[in-house]
Amino acid sequence: MASLDDLKKRIASVKSTQKITKAMKMVAAAKLRRAQESAEKGRPYSEKMNNIILNLSSGISDKENAPKLLSGSGNDKVHLCVVMTSDRGLCGGFNSNIIKKAKSYFAKLAEDGKDLKIITVGSKGNDQLKRAYGDKIIANISFKESKHANYFDAEKVGKMVIEKFGAEEFDVCTIFYNQFKNVITQIPQAQQIIPLNVENSEEDKSDDSYEFEPDEDEILSNLLPKNISTQIFKAMLENSASEQGSRMSAMDNATRNAGEMVDKLTIEYNRSRQAAITKELIEIISGAESL
Repeated sequence: MASLDDLKKRIASVKSTQKITKAMKMVAAAKLRRAQESAEKGRPYSEKMNNIILNLSSGISDKENAPKLLSGSGNDKVHLCVVMTSDRGLCGGFNSNIIKKAKSYFAKLAEDGKDLKIITVGSKGNDQLKRAYGDKIIANISFKESKHANYFDAEKVGKMVIEKFGAEEFDVCTIFYNQFKNVITQIPQAQQIIPLNVENSEEDKSDDSYEFEPDEDEILSNLLPKNISTQIFKAMLENSASEQGSRMSAMDNATRNAGEMVDKLTIEYNRSRQAAITKELIEIISGAESL
């Protein structure tokens, strides 16, 4: 049985941890509001850009000469996967859910005999993937200094992906991130951005008709690279909101568990203290009777 001093120290330690987790929960709740608003505002823009590109692509008469970012390289051998996680931990299953989704996709590629290349955005994803896929990781990008997700960081990732595609280093690019639904639920996503997955996007295609000037090919050559950065930026915004929501939920659970542990330790301390007092009384009474 632990001594009274040990129990006192443990209670004080758990209470200190409880204060930290409660403070982290409040900070995550404050950041969540802004991150959620940004994610919700970013969805219509990225969806509308996809719809415009689909309308433009339907107007191209010569599909063979369509931009490669739209039609692809013609091969399906080398797959580039951009796994987007956080740079900080203590956010529940946020990072592990993305990694689980990515590993499932990697296993499917291996079964089909495809080659795999990985770009990790966020140190936590790199730490988990380098154990099993260290030889597949070609770049690790971290934005620890950035307080909030911004388009400039997304553009850096987008330019790197486009440069590697232009150098014919891969044929298909897929990004992995968590889509924010609410504080408790974040849904892991795998979104193909090169070439544009027209078949899955046809359901979201609007019936609006547009007149374009200049022709579709010229507009697409300028719009498609921006769309890559836009989709990556949307994924960053979704990740930011999902991370704060997951951290808020995790810290709430940790605070509650710490409170329960303090209660149990307090009961144990009181019992041990009462047992020590009873023992001393028995010794005093026994000594008095022996005299």
